[in-house]
Amino acid sequence: MSQSPAARTLPDLVREFSAATPDAEALVSTDGDRMTYAQLERSMLEVSAGLREQGIGRGDTVGLLAPNLIEWVPTALAVQELGARVAAFNTFVKPLELVFLLEKSQCKTLVVADRVGRHSLLDVLSEVLPELWEAPPWTADRYPHLRSVVLLGADVPPGATPWSALLGKQDSLPTASSPDQDAVIVYTSGSTARPKAVPLEHGALVENGFGIGERMQLTAQDRVWLGSPLFWSYGVANALMATFTHGAALVLQTDYTPQAAVDLIERERCTAAYLLPAFLRDLGALPDDQKSRLSSLETGLTIGRPDEIDVALALGIDGICNIYGATETYGNCCVTPREMPIELRKSCQGPPLPGVEVRFSDPDTGELVPEGPAMIEVRGYTTRGYLGEPELNAKTFTADGWYRTGDLGRLLADGSLQFVARATDMIKTSGINVSPAEVEAFISTIDGVAQCVVVGAPDLRRDEIVVAFVQPLPGRAIDPDDLIGHCKRNIAAFKVPSRVHVLESMPLTDTGKIARLELRRIAADNSPAAGG
Repeated sequence: MSQSPAARTLPDLVREFSAATPDAEALVSTDGDRMTYAQLERSMLEVSAGLREQGIGRGDTVGLLAPNLIEWVPTALAVQELGARVAAFNTFVKPLELVFLLEKSQCKTLVVADRVGRHSLLDVLSEVLPELWEAPPWTADRYPHLRSVVLLGADVPPGATPWSALLGKQDSLPTASSPDQDAVIVYTSGSTARPKAVPLEHGALVENGFGIGERMQLTAQDRVWLGSPLFWSYGVANALMATFTHGAALVLQTDYTPQAAVDLIERERCTAAYLLPAFLRDLGALPDDQKSRLSSLETGLTIGRPDEIDVALALGIDGICNIYGATETYGNCCVTPREMPIELRKSCQGPPLPGVEVRFSDPDTGELVPEGPAMIEVRGYTTRGYLGEPELNAKTFTADGWYRTGDLGRLLADGSLQFVARATDMIKTSGINVSPAEVEAFISTIDGVAQCVVVGAPDLRRDEIVVAFVQPLPGRAIDPDDLIGHCKRNIAAFKVPSRVHVLESMPLTDTGKIARLELRRIAADNSPAAGG
């Protein structure tokens, strides 16, 4: 067990480790840039002084639109040092979405990178804020709160300030951050509507992040690889906080590809990795000589089915931890301890973190039930609610402070949570509930299958039928009838897909998640009940 840090704000957390271990690395970038904790503190203070000159102060919001650049972290910390909050914008943004984010956040300053890989953010910005290409001072009538733009990169429009111009300045004013203040606003992916703004507070970020790192058994000697974006809660609320509360080093992958990940993990001798199922599939499909280069990895986190945990184990990551959580629960609320027997880590998401409670309710009536399977509700380290969404808040958060997740789960005998399915994903066929995750886990074990997603489709006789979308491994072919026959021989009849669609690749949302709504639409369009 590590000693919990005394700090309860993000800037104070950096100060604490800067004083204790000034020369320990805090950040490493893909291109080899490095910051110790002492250098990170100095950069934070310089950028905060520069932003203060831009007019940023307590209670303000600063938009941050950038990939996993090393500058992302000291910029966020500098904003928080001033008592302001960071609105973490999605770099996959399109012009209309950026308009919404600028209006919704009411940010006073926007810090933006010139590009994300081959994608030019300046092209997006030119459509949304053409005034920036005028000589200063400029005003934007559509965004009355926006006063300035800071550019990360070489191509700086006439009306913007280079990020480097914020450096070299210092002031001696005390920190304006406090534990109960918003540190960051994270936007949930908007599959059916506009993204929801989720505020996360300093104190809860530190405390919950420390709990996550403890389940992973992180120490100051660990080097944590992050290929997911910092602007997701998995990045800023989870990886960043678990790493920094243990005085470890966060290794940032700017542009993810499997080969780039292997190169960076090997170069930096990373000991822990923040893995998504898609990352595991990519890395597991590499040749053996490439997989062997991941030998430094000992632990990590993933949101995995049993077959996906098996991939992590095959890569040698014996300390892999399974997790459950959401943006609204500060990234994670349940994590399997690293020392938990592997069969349990494969089949559940672990007990609640310290300071977190879990209970279950009937998804239709809201009546509490003892153990599930039923709707998972969480209390403890949860957001206070979505910004500017009173009606949605009334539906999502109970009067006594429980967050209604929209997920179904059950409590195991040892107190661990076992995720079953999204309530909206659960398939009801002939009156029987079918968990898509359970069918997906089985089909994923079939030879030649790279990925599987299972959804329900309307049916005149059975209400819904099970439909599977399957992506084959490269160079392999899948016969739908053969796959259905294999299922009939091995799983209960009500779980067997009625139809199988073979896809070259799965449709994704803007945040890189499987677009289940799109797959449900395809399944429904091909359903007899829909006239297909």
